[in-house]
Amino acid sequence: MMTATAAGLVLVSLAACGGDDGGDSNGGDGGGDTTGAATGQEGDFVTDLTFGTGGAAGTYFPLGSEYANILEDNVDGITVNAIETGASVENLGQIFQEQMQLGLTQNDTAIAAINGEGDFEGAQVDNVGWMGKLYPEAAHIITLESAGIESVEDLEGKRVAVGPPGSGTRAVSDAILAAHGIEEGDYEAFEEEFGDAQGLLQDGNLDASIFVIGTPSGSLNELAATNDVHLVSLEQSVADEIAADSNFETYTLSSDTYDFLEEDVTTLSVFAALVGSTTQVSPEVGYEITKAIYENADQITLPQGDLITVEEALVGQGDVPLHPGAEQYFQEQGLLNE
Repeated sequence: MMTATAAGLVLVSLAACGGDDGGDSNGGDGGGDTTGAATGQEGDFVTDLTFGTGGAAGTYFPLGSEYANILEDNVDGITVNAIETGASVENLGQIFQEQMQLGLTQNDTAIAAINGEGDFEGAQVDNVGWMGKLYPEAAHIITLESAGIESVEDLEGKRVAVGPPGSGTRAVSDAILAAHGIEEGDYEAFEEEFGDAQGLLQDGNLDASIFVIGTPSGSLNELAATNDVHLVSLEQSVADEIAADSNFETYTLSSDTYDFLEEDVTTLSVFAALVGSTTQVSPEVGYEITKAIYENADQITLPQGDLITVEEALVGQGDVPLHPGAEQYFQEQGLLNE
C-alpha cells in the first residue's frame, strides 16, 4: 500500500510539472509487447471520455480537438472532451489515475512510463495501451539571425528555452546540450512552454529555444513571417551518437519544410502517439476509436494529418503494450504476426 501511495504521489507531482510543448526516439518499428497492461472489468469502463492533448500553441491541442469531433461522429455511444494539458507526462499520469481516458504523448515518454524510468521512476504506469503512432515530431533549435548562433556550441552562456520540467522536450534538450559538452549552469535555462518561449524569443528576451514540435509548425511559420528565423543543425555524427544511446531517431528537416530554410537541417525526432486507458476504455470502444483515428485521418485539417497512416501505426511502440481494442484492429489490418 505504501509503494502504491508513493507512486500515486509521484504522478501527481509529474502532472503538475506538465509535459512536452504538445506539438511538440525511435522505440523500434513495432513488435512491442502486447501484454502487461492492466485490463479493467466491464463495470469499470466509461463512455464519457476525457482526451488529454497539449498546449494551445502546439499541435496536440488542435489535433486532439479535431479528433474528438471525429470520434464522436464515428463511434456510437461516446462523448469526447478534448482538454488543454501539459501534454505527454501529464496525460500519462492522469490516465494512470483514471482522470483521463485518452491522451497524446511522445512515444519515448510513454516507453519511460511503462518501464518506470526517467520522470516515472518509482511510479510505473500499468494501465496505458498503445493505440497508434500518428506522426514524427522533430527537435527544432530555433534562434533569430540577429543572435549570431550558428552551432549548438554557440549556446554556451546564452539564454535558452529548454522546455518545461519533466517534459519530452526537456529530455531532448538535455541530450543535445550534453552531447556538445554544455551542462546545467553553462547557460541560462528557461523552462517555458512553446508559445511563451516564442514570445520571449521575438521580444529579445531569449537567444534560442529548443522544442520538439510537429512539422511543419504553423506557429514557427508565424514567427518567421515577421522575424529572420534560423534553425541550428546538428552534426550528423553527433545526432547518430545521441540516437544510438536513446529512444530518439536521427531526422532531417528538408529545406522545403519551411519557406525560410535554405538547406536541410539535421536533428532528432520522436513520434506523437495516441494512448488509451485499458482500465476505463473497453476493448470494443478501443477498437472503434483506433479504426476512426486512421480511417478518418483525411478529415484532419492540420498538415500532420497527411502523415497519419495505419501502415506506420506500430512505429515507435517499443515496450508500450497494445490496447486490446487497437490490437484487434491492427490484426485485421495485417500489422501483427499471428
